[in-house]
Amino acid sequence: MLAPLAISMGDPAGIGPEIIAKAWAQRVAEGLPPFFATGDARAIAAVWDGPVEPISHPEDTNRVFETALPVLTVEDGGEIMPGIPDVEGARCALRALELAAGLVRSGAARALVTGPVSKAQLYKIGFNHPGQTEFVAERCGIAGENAVMMLAGPDLRVVPITTHVPLAAVSGLLSIELLVSKARATARGLMRNFGILKPRIVFAGFNPHAGESGAIGREEIDLIAPAIEILQSEGIDATGPFAADTMFHARARATYDAAMCCYHDEALIPIKTLYFDSGVNITLGLPIVRTSPDHGTAFNIAGKNIAEPGATIAAIRLAGEAAERRAAADA
Repeated sequence: MLAPLAISMGDPAGIGPEIIAKAWAQRVAEGLPPFFATGDARAIAAVWDGPVEPISHPEDTNRVFETALPVLTVEDGGEIMPGIPDVEGARCALRALELAAGLVRSGAARALVTGPVSKAQLYKIGFNHPGQTEFVAERCGIAGENAVMMLAGPDLRVVPITTHVPLAAVSGLLSIELLVSKARATARGLMRNFGILKPRIVFAGFNPHAGESGAIGREEIDLIAPAIEILQSEGIDATGPFAADTMFHARARATYDAAMCCYHDEALIPIKTLYFDSGVNITLGLPIVRTSPDHGTAFNIAGKNIAEPGATIAAIRLAGEAAERRAAADA
């Protein structure tokens, strides 16, 4: 029997507990694979009156999953108040993440889905990673810079080459080596996680109109074009750079499998505009499958029973599909 998926609950004061519970409630209609949550079960009870059953080991999931949401409990997160984060909740979220990641690394679970956390609260307890992606990469023995964040929707996948840095710093951080390494990892990830045998990758320009042949900037000429030449010499179907403002309409999206974007908003604005409630963050370059819903803790609506579970459902589905594809390829 296949191992279940592990879902870390995220900050217990956020919407993570609610959307995980709602995903379980829609498990049959959505055809979701068996999963269990790690975290404080009280956080779910605070926002949902459905069935929850504590488990002591991931292998208990298949026995429980049809009738109750399985929860592998970590040390409690203090006094849980939906919408009111604190450091005890951050400690609980971090323990839940560590437990879930460890179980996937050990093979007791076959993929990791991470619930939304508050980095502001995590930083208060000494968390020193830019985000969960880098934390999971470290736990997998992978340098954080070698992990690639991809945001995926039904017909759009984007990769921000730089992420949470000031826009003014982006040009100085771009290099031919960085562009090539991110695109290589993206090509491998498309093959392993999505089953795309010959991935098509396009690069968005850094400047308006992709620089207009150097008239509005030289990043396209000095960095992106040479990176594309290297990738093409390696047999990777890479093209561009193209003007970002014409890359994301429906006809354009049909011509590529992933878009490499120079900075955070260049990638996230189109994916969140098109798939705000169903976008998935999948980390490429790891020895495990890791996904997460492409949204935050939404403390402002926590406990109000209005959080949409669509992105979490999509993250669970993609994690299961990617794990199956990897297992089939390895076999």
